[in-house]
Amino acid sequence: MESLSNDTIRIAGVVKESTVDGPGFRYVIFTQGCPHNCEGCHNPDTHDFKGGKIVSIDKLVEDINKNPLLKGVTISGGEPFMQGKQVSNLISKIDKSKHTVMVYTGFKYEQLLEKANENNCYIDILKNTDILIDGKFEQDLKDENIMFRGSTNQRAIEAKNSINSGNIILHEF
Repeated sequence: MESLSNDTIRIAGVVKESTVDGPGFRYVIFTQGCPHNCEGCHNPDTHDFKGGKIVSIDKLVEDINKNPLLKGVTISGGEPFMQGKQVSNLISKIDKSKHTVMVYTGFKYEQLLEKANENNCYIDILKNTDILIDGKFEQDLKDENIMFRGSTNQRAIEAKNSINSGNIILHEF
C-alpha cells in the first residue's frame, strides 16, 4: 500500500456540488478506509483501506475554492478519523470565513475524546469542525425523516463549540 504524507489523503471520491450531505450547497469528500463495516452502509466501497486513490490536499482545497456558491465542506467516508493527520491538515486549509465544515464518523464523540492523542489529531479535527455526525449507522434504527443522518442513534454535534465548552452541544437542523 502506498504511504501517505501529511499533504496527501486517500479518498474514494468527491461530489463537487451536493445538497444532501449537510446544510447548504456543499463539496463532499469521501475518505477511503473504514473499520466499522456497518450493516446496510451507504458507502460500502469506501471500507477497503487499500482502495480509492491518493490525492493532493492542496488540489482538493483549490477545487473547493473554485466554486463561489459553496457554503461548506463535508468529509464523509469511509472513516475520516482513520486518516486524522491528513483530515486535520485538509480542514486547516479550508477558509472557515466562507465554508462550514461537517464531518461524519462511526465513532461516538466520547470515544474520539478518549482516544485522542498528539499523533492522531482528533482534537484538532474536532476544534475545526462545525458539525460532527457521530455514531455507527444502525440498520434497525434507519429513519429517512431525520436530516443528514441515516439512523436515529446518530447525533449532530456542534463539535468546536462542544470542545470549547466541555459539554456536548447538539446541533438542530
